[in-house]
Order: sequence, then C-alpha cells, then structure tokens
Amino acid sequence: MSQQSTRANALALATIALWASLAALGTALRHVPPFLLTGLGLLAGSLIALPMVRFDVRRLAVPWPTLAVGVYGLFGYHFLLFTALGQAPAVETNLVNYLWPLGIVLMAPLLLPGVRLAPAHVLAALAGFAGAAIAILGRGGAAAPAPGNAVLGYACSAGAAFIWASYSLLTKRLALTGRDFPTAAIGTFGLVSGVLALVCHALLEPRVDLSARDVLLIAALGLGPLGGAFFLWDKALKLGDARQIGVLSYLTPLLSTLLLLWTTGRPLSWNVALATLLILGAAVAGTRAR
Repeated sequence: MSQQSTRANALALATIALWASLAALGTALRHVPPFLLTGLGLLAGSLIALPMVRFDVRRLAVPWPTLAVGVYGLFGYHFLLFTALGQAPAVETNLVNYLWPLGIVLMAPLLLPGVRLAPAHVLAALAGFAGAAIAILGRGGAAAPAPGNAVLGYACSAGAAFIWASYSLLTKRLALTGRDFPTAAIGTFGLVSGVLALVCHALLEPRVDLSARDVLLIAALGLGPLGGAFFLWDKALKLGDARQIGVLSYLTPLLSTLLLLWTTGRPLSWNVALATLLILGAAVAGTRAR
C-alpha cells in the first residue's frame, strides 16, 4: 500500500471515528428538532474553513456547478434522511441508509475514470453490509410501529444513501478531471446547507429554546460529525481509493453501536461481536484488494 493510500485510509478512519460520535451526541440532543440541530451543526462546522483560508473568505468561493454538488450532498442527504426517520421505523431506516458504503464501492467504476471492481471489493462490501445489518438490527430489537408512510420513508432513506455515495464519488471525479476545489470549500457547502436546513426547521418543525449545555453540545457536533468530519472525508477521498474507503465506512455503525453500549453501560452482545468480526474482516480484505 502506498504512503498516499495509507494517509487517505487514516483520514477516512478519523472521519469514521467522528461520525461514530453522532449517535451519542444525538442522544444527548434528542429534544432538539433534527433540522434545527443539523442547521446549527453545519453552520458551526463551516467556521472550520476560516482558519484554513487565513480568514480570507474570497478563497471560499467556488463555481456554481461545484456548489451545487456540495449542497446536493450535505443538504440533500440530511433532508432525505430526516424525512425518512419521520416516516419509517428508525432501526430499519438506519439500515437502508447504510447502503451508502456499498453504493460507493459498486458505483465507483460508473463515476470514476479508470476504476474497475475486483471480486474482493464486492465481497468485502457485502460482508461489511451484513455486519452493519447485524449491529443495527441487534441494537434496535423489535421493530417499532411506523410513525408515518413506511414506503415513503424507506424510499427517502434509499435516496439518502444514493446521494451520499454519489456525492462522495462526484467530489473524487472533480479532482480526477481537473475541476478540483480546495477542501476549505466544504465550509461554503456547509454554510449554504445549514441555512437551508434552518429554513426547513422554520417551515416544518416547532420552535424550541436551547440551553447553554445544548449550545456547547451543538458546537461539539459542528466540530465533529457535522463539520470537521466532512473536511476529513473530502481529503480522504481525493487522496485515496474510493472502493477501499467505502468498505472502511462500515466501521461507522459498528463504532457508533460500541460507543452507545459504553455510554449506556450495556454489555457487549453476541450480535455486536459477530458484526465486529464481519466488518473488521471486510475492512482488511477491502483495503488489501487491488
């Protein structure tokens, strides 16, 4: 494995570690409406871009087509995911959502020039999805009644998975085809997406008052899974192999489940142990595939 590939995988793992904290932070902020939470988190995360450009905001400008790709990814993904969670059972919705790493692996040859799939990539991605399914379904227990139109919810969740997979590959494609944008421009994507999320909050959600603790946790959300993670993800994809990174991404639901077990004091169950073996095995196989 080349030094660049090793660095890309390390950045991807750092991203995954930040995303794994989303469930724990989301649990602490579950009383905050989701679009409000996302909007404030994205706005907080967009501030990370300022020191990256030495506070020269002119360097954050990107062409409109590039901005469209960024907003398509950050806002489109969260809009569909939160719509899905409002319609279908959360456990099953989360499982459908985690088709996005498999989407990255399978769609890479369609969107990236010169990329082909090896059987090892496909098998690793399928094993990773099986591990994610075991971790998520085992955590959720019995299915809860659907809060709305379950078919619409599952469709939106699948749409969210497609958006994140295709957004990730499109940013890599821009880099490969000479239309690259600086990683700091993720701040521009986050700013516009955050404003759109707050508009959705104003139109679709009840108004709430935030405590000082809420503000601190939202700031952590912005520095971590809803902010800093997007900068790391962009850099990882530009440097590395999207197929390998897609397989590694299945560590996200596993680490999220382990963190929730640790923070809630629940014991390690057989399903999490089995999921760990499947996902770690998939990660090793996927990163070694040529």
